[in-house]
Amino acid sequence: MMVLGVYLTFRVLDFPDMTVDGSFTLGAAVAARMIFEGYDPWLATALAITCGVVAGCITGFLHTKLKIAPLLAGILMMLALYSINLRIMGRSMLSLLRMDTIYTDVMALGIPEKLAVIALGVTAVLLIGHLIYTFLQTEIGMAIRATGDNQQMIRSLGVNTDNTKIIGLALANALVALSGSLVAQYQSYADIGMGIGMIAVGLASVIIGEVILGDKTLRRAIIAVLLGSIIYRAVIAFVMRMGLPTTDLKLFTAVLVVIAMSSPIIKEKLSPHRVKPKESGQRAVNI
Repeated sequence: MMVLGVYLTFRVLDFPDMTVDGSFTLGAAVAARMIFEGYDPWLATALAITCGVVAGCITGFLHTKLKIAPLLAGILMMLALYSINLRIMGRSMLSLLRMDTIYTDVMALGIPEKLAVIALGVTAVLLIGHLIYTFLQTEIGMAIRATGDNQQMIRSLGVNTDNTKIIGLALANALVALSGSLVAQYQSYADIGMGIGMIAVGLASVIIGEVILGDKTLRRAIIAVLLGSIIYRAVIAFVMRMGLPTTDLKLFTAVLVVIAMSSPIIKEKLSPHRVKPKESGQRAVNI
């Protein structure tokens, strides 16, 4: 779900949103604090999603109304969320051991713990993936997609691109916050640093999926994003089993992103069927 949020901002909106690192922790912090205080875990998860919407709206407001550059707006919101998340949790780490979570409710149906996590996760991802696919084909969804493709064109048709950006950012950060809340409940704690590097993870998953499956259609792009997230986690698990120190995990992620982003160029350079320009008797002129 976090990767779907990154896909919405980076690919659909063409907006480099750095808020992801903060909104992921925000979702975890809100859900963990609510559960710690004795509230229903489903209510806690819903509130985490709402807080993600607010974070995305503020980022959109900074960019559209205050005319702050997209990258800087996301960075500023990410920095602000660090202090906000600390205030929400009241400490750097909040434990949920021996407390009921949404996974506890699923296990109450007689499903083993590991299967409960997988069942809930797969169900949520498939449902949200379908909802995102359906939403992006609605009138508002098409306007959001057009805003990322060509702002001037869609603005000339009377669409308020400020509103489409804010809606897109709100939806994306809601998904990221939902992901953070589910991760916190799965691992039974929320940590202030758990969101660091999430934007790189999401971007790596998006690029890996697009390289392998492609993004010619909307449905294919969403499936590619989900597939890329699974492949990325599988690769990380494999290299960890091979003995990669946990301290080098961020470095490996960065290298993986570079390889994924440069793979089309490398493939083109190495392709034996690459069409070469015809030789001409005239010397080319560089302009």
